[in-house]
Amino acid sequence: MAARGTYGVTGGRASVTGGRARLLSAGLVAATALTTVLCVWLGLKLADQRAAEHRRQDILAAARQSAVNFTSLDYRHYDRDSRTVLQGATGDFKKQFAAQTAQLTKLVAQNKSVSEGQVLEAGIMRSDARSARVLVVADGKVTNTAAPQGQPRTYRLQLDLVRVAGRWLTSDVTFVG
Repeated sequence: MAARGTYGVTGGRASVTGGRARLLSAGLVAATALTTVLCVWLGLKLADQRAAEHRRQDILAAARQSAVNFTSLDYRHYDRDSRTVLQGATGDFKKQFAAQTAQLTKLVAQNKSVSEGQVLEAGIMRSDARSARVLVVADGKVTNTAAPQGQPRTYRLQLDLVRVAGRWLTSDVTFVG
């Protein structure tokens, strides 16, 4: 007599139930694998977004500081101020600024020029892992022998930056607008 019931050996419900259990297990394994892959992918996307935001903040901070250094110069300690500009510079901009420093030192001292700059706004036009272009709007007040009470100035600067040895350095400054 053939066995009947839920635990039969031949073609009964046990083989159907066992098949469903294997199918359910395979489905759970697939769902777990898919969930793991999705979590890893989302984690990597989040890490990329954080890295991009960190790079963006580093670029803006470097551009802001470079603009302040470039627009804040004082004849009483121009050597120190120009060294500060040069420390944040690289490439042709650094060469050109260094080449003009002696002439500028005389001119600034002769006119007793003091310029105090502050950045109002800065925005990244483009950037990648090694370079960036930033537009900066800065205000300044310039006093000298011709304007002892001071004259307000507004600067619109385009700064090109490059990443050198882990630092964002200014490679070009252009007055725009």
